[in-house]
Formats: sequence, structure tokens, C-alpha cells
Amino acid sequence: MSDAREIAMTSNAWPFAEAREVLKRVGGKAPAKGYVLFETGYGPSGLPHIGTFGEVARTSMVRRAFAELSDIPTRLFAFSDDMDGLRKVPDNVPNKDMLREHLGRPLTAIPDPFGKYESFGHHNNAMLRSFLDAFGFSYEFVSSTETYRLGRFDAALLTVLRHYDKVMEVMLPTLGEERQATYSPFLPVSPKSGRVLQVPIIERNAEAGTIVYKDEDGVLVETPVTGGRCKLQWKADWAMRWFALDVDYEMSGKDLIDSVRLSGRICRILGGTPPCGFTYELFLDDKGEKISKSKGNGLAVEEWLRYAPPESLSLFMYQKPKTAKRLFFDVIPRTVDEYLSHLASYPGSQDVAKRLDNPAWHIHAGQPPEGEDSGLSYAVLLNLASVCHAEGPDVIWHYIGRYKPGLTPQSAPLTDLLVGYAVNYYQDFVRPAKRYRLPTDAERAALEDLAKVLESLSASASAEDIQTEVYEVGKRHPFADLKSWFAALYQILLGQDQGPRMGTFIAVFGVVETVALIRKALAGELAKD
Repeated sequence: MSDAREIAMTSNAWPFAEAREVLKRVGGKAPAKGYVLFETGYGPSGLPHIGTFGEVARTSMVRRAFAELSDIPTRLFAFSDDMDGLRKVPDNVPNKDMLREHLGRPLTAIPDPFGKYESFGHHNNAMLRSFLDAFGFSYEFVSSTETYRLGRFDAALLTVLRHYDKVMEVMLPTLGEERQATYSPFLPVSPKSGRVLQVPIIERNAEAGTIVYKDEDGVLVETPVTGGRCKLQWKADWAMRWFALDVDYEMSGKDLIDSVRLSGRICRILGGTPPCGFTYELFLDDKGEKISKSKGNGLAVEEWLRYAPPESLSLFMYQKPKTAKRLFFDVIPRTVDEYLSHLASYPGSQDVAKRLDNPAWHIHAGQPPEGEDSGLSYAVLLNLASVCHAEGPDVIWHYIGRYKPGLTPQSAPLTDLLVGYAVNYYQDFVRPAKRYRLPTDAERAALEDLAKVLESLSASASAEDIQTEVYEVGKRHPFADLKSWFAALYQILLGQDQGPRMGTFIAVFGVVETVALIRKALAGELAKD
């Protein structure tokens, strides 16, 4: 066993902890199917969203960690439940009246309202694949419709039919009295209307592999449960899929804890072993409420990517997955700087254990790129954009080029990307919310002191030298603490409650320019803006 593999066996990073559970599940050797199967599920009645990204990103991290622990081959299925009947018309699609005519039919049997694909399900599946491909995920797409219709689930469906009563014993206690009267794990697809029917099963013939039900017109119909003529209710469907595909790992949100438990029981009834699982917490909005697609109170992937690189979103997914976190715009700057910090610290660490624990290792599938030693945080760039009222990246690069003459958009592509993100963030969020205030008498005295100190600095003063002087000025004046001093600087000079490390900011913006900014604040000119 290599040193890295031996260290990975004891790593505290959560993907390694999960990977060790998967290795234990398969007994340290390849299963009979020849590979370890990771799976993520997707309901294609809507477009891919940030939860989709999070689940695939996190599962991919566990898969990569598993590859560090073992040479057993792995596969990742992105499974689309596209045989589900359409329950309601989404808000964000055209041709809603047409879709209403097809309610209840499988998504892959409904015309595409966008007119681009052979069905609505095919359209949304294409969006999912394009979405995952854009992030470079390694996966295999699997369609529920195709798997049912090609008979790949037939043996498992017949097993469900043979254990029908035991499956019902698991499910019925979880249902209300009215639903109990009509529930069946099998949902036949009407040969007349094409709808997926939630109807009672009148007769069963396990030997023939058929069920009898009443169609929508009251006529009794006998149909095989195989070949795509029926599908399963989703908890039974989930269990059957685990059993049929021999899924080894699948994570899910906290809201599905009971469903995981029930599906696990059904999977065991069928003769299978439920996969290793991981329950992640749900995201909250800026008010601490659960994010809902229907409410639209969350943050979309494309919105995050307007203000930050995709790796920062991966870091957000990596961090504390079992803790409920606010997913809103104000978390982006801090997350970007945390990503830059992890990336910068990776090459300097010769300790294998620390490298494997570094989020950058998991974000970049074990091969983090070399970071750029620009010395510029996203917070500094963002506040530079704010002070300059930046309409584009050129003005920010003017200051960066003066601070570090060798740094250019060509030589520092990551910094250049961050500059563009900072301009977008400033224009959309910072500028509309800027509120300068006038200094109190005590703050005025401190600002005048700071201006004099800055004017006395040598031209070679470093960012650290400047930061020290800012600290010293704060200590000389009657602030409750240094936090209050920096808050005053941010509110009076930048028009916001939070800000960058002032030494670096002043070094980049310029000492002379900062003194002029202080003079404007003391004259009350900023508070007029």
C-alpha cells in the first residue's frame, strides 16, 4: 500500500470517510458486477438547479476519494426519472396550454414545449447533460424510460410482484386512510390515454407476471408489469433501482430521510442491500428559510457563476455538508477568498495528510492547479471596484498594474477572471446598496490622524507596513475595539458595513489616492453620493 493510500485511510476529510464506508460495503474487492456504482437521481420535470450541482459534485468527490483508497473500477450514473407522469405545468416554460393536455403522461411521451426535442423529457435530459458537461463531471446518463422499456428492470419488477404483500406492509402504514384504499406500488401506463395511473390493483398473477386494474374508462385491463407497461411508485421505484442496478452509494437531502429508510426496507425485501448513504443538510435563503424551487427564494447556479468561478461553488458544496447553510449572494465573496486561500496553501504543503485534507484536492479531483501569487483577494478587488465605481475591468487593472507592474490579464488569468466577477458583483449588489455616513467627532480625529500617517509613509511601504500603521492609529483613539475602528473605515470611506484588509487595499488603491479619499470623507463629499 502506498503512503498516500495509507494516509487516505485515516483522513478526516468527509469524502474519505464516505469512501471508506463504500470500501467496507464491498468487502475491499470488486462486486460481482465488476465495479462500484455511485448514483445520483434527477427529476426532469424542471431544469437543473443548484441542488443538482451539489449532489453530483459531492458524489464525485466521494468517488475520487474512493479511487485513492482502492483500484476497484467505479461508475457514476446520473439517473433521470423521466418516466414519471407530469403532475403540474412548470412556470418557466412556453406552450403551457399544450402541456396541460398531457398532464399525467410520462415526461418522455409529452411534446417538447420548446419545440427542439422529441419530448419534454428529452429536452430536460439534454439540459441536464449539458449542465453536467459544462462542469466537466465524469458520469453516465441513464434514462428511466429507456431502462424500463428495454426490459432492464424486468427481473426486478417481477421480484416486486412476487413480494407485493410485503412491500404493501411497508408502505400502507405511512399513508392516510384514503390513499391506503387506492395505493399500489405498480403504476400502469394506460394503453388508451398514455397516462401513468394511480389506481388499485384488482388482481395479481405473479406466475404470469401480470396485474389487472380498471382503466380510466372503467374497463378492466390485464397487463404485464414488464417492458415499460408499468412503472413503480417512487419509494418502491428507488428501492427497485438499488436492487436491480446494485447501487453502492447514493446521497440524499435531509428531507428524504424517511424515504431512504422505507426504500431501504423494500430493497432488503427484494433481496438486495441498500447502498451506503449520506444525508446532507438543505440550503437556506437570506432569511434562514428553506430554499424552494417553487418559491424562487434561492440562488441559481448561473447567478453564482456571474460573480464567482465554479470552483468556489464546489467549495461551498464541500464545506460542512451536514450543516444547514445560507445560500445567498452575500456568501459568494467570502467563499471565493476561502477557495483562493486553499489553492494557495496546497503547493507549499509537503505533508500528504494536509494535502488530502485540503478542499482544493477534492475540488480538483486530486490535481489542483498552481495558484497565482497576486496577493490580491476577491474582497480587495471588490472594494477596489467599489471605490473606483468600476464600469469595466480596465480601471481596476490600472491600479493592479501599478501595485504589481509585472501582473497583467495575460500573465494572471485567474486574477483577470476575478476582476470581471468583482465588477459584476459591484454593479449588481454593492453600488445599489452603498450608504456612506459622516464621521463622529472621535472618528474624524482618527481619520485625520490616519491621513497624516499615510502622508508620512515612505514610497516603499509594504501592505503589511500600512496595515500596522492603520492598527496603531485605531489603538490611539477611543474606539471600543479595533473591530469598531475598521467598521468606521468601511462605512465612512467605502459606504458599506464590511470591507477588505485595509493595508492591502491602500497599497493597491494608492496611498495618495487613499489620503484624498479620506479628505473627501472629512469634507462630507462622500456622504452626498
